[in-house]
Amino acid sequence: MKAMILAAGLGTRLRPLTDSRPKALVELSGRTLLEITITRLRSQGVTELILNVHHFADQVLDYLHSKNNFGLRIEVSREDVLLDTGGGLKQASWFFLEDPRRLDEPFLLHNVDVVSTIDLAQMLQSHKESQALATLAVQQRDSSRQLLFDAHSQLSGRRIRHKSGEDSLELVHPVDESPASPQKSAVIPSVARNLLSSEGEDASTVHASGSPLSTRHSFTPTGSGPLLHPLAFSGIHVLSPRLLPFIHQSGIFSIIDTYLHLAAQNQKILAFRADQFYWRDLGRPSDLAQAASDLQQNLFS
Repeated sequence: MKAMILAAGLGTRLRPLTDSRPKALVELSGRTLLEITITRLRSQGVTELILNVHHFADQVLDYLHSKNNFGLRIEVSREDVLLDTGGGLKQASWFFLEDPRRLDEPFLLHNVDVVSTIDLAQMLQSHKESQALATLAVQQRDSSRQLLFDAHSQLSGRRIRHKSGEDSLELVHPVDESPASPQKSAVIPSVARNLLSSEGEDASTVHASGSPLSTRHSFTPTGSGPLLHPLAFSGIHVLSPRLLPFIHQSGIFSIIDTYLHLAAQNQKILAFRADQFYWRDLGRPSDLAQAASDLQQNLFS
């Protein structure tokens, strides 16, 4: 199985740890984040992977050489300019398309700066059974950026909480592909306070509290439409190589924008609920300290 590790970021929130090394080589309890991620992917059957690099790229290459690539086939995608998640995947897409016999074999896309116990085998199985283009591990937790899913786990939009306290909403609007009804935009941006009802709560206060999902934490555009569930993305994806030719953007862009565009075309971009699993973003030194404490308590391995 193949995988990609997103490891090109500057790691600015981890400063001063990233002033002289890439984020991927920051250590957690004596192990680099890159080693932790590679080891986890290898345990799930990954034998070939590609990672994108930018910040102190040569350090990453030297590190991999010193570890004999952890016994795997590892390719490196250098980014002279940071391409974000979508641009990074597009540049590396050749890796997943090189063998025509394996175009039905899903692959994993994993951020280097997250640790979790999310069951990747179960996630892969769910992806295969649904025949989705993309399956995204999501959880019921507070986040300034949440994806919106309908009752069938289909991506339906996103919600962003701004520093001003305002929430903005982008709802996927399915494209009518009939010649009589051309549409130029697949995503409708709006202000959540004006669009959403939340079963008695003011729209600006709708949030994921960490408790099991209920209608109290769901919302719908005022007037009609299904309830949409705001869920936080984990930075772990299962993708079909069939998705890659659909990436028409170029340059610097987020893969989330691609997912929203594809969802508007009624393509399957599905949620994998991972509420029961441990997950932590390692974006700040305090997150590393907490993860180290969690590791000592055997909350993850």
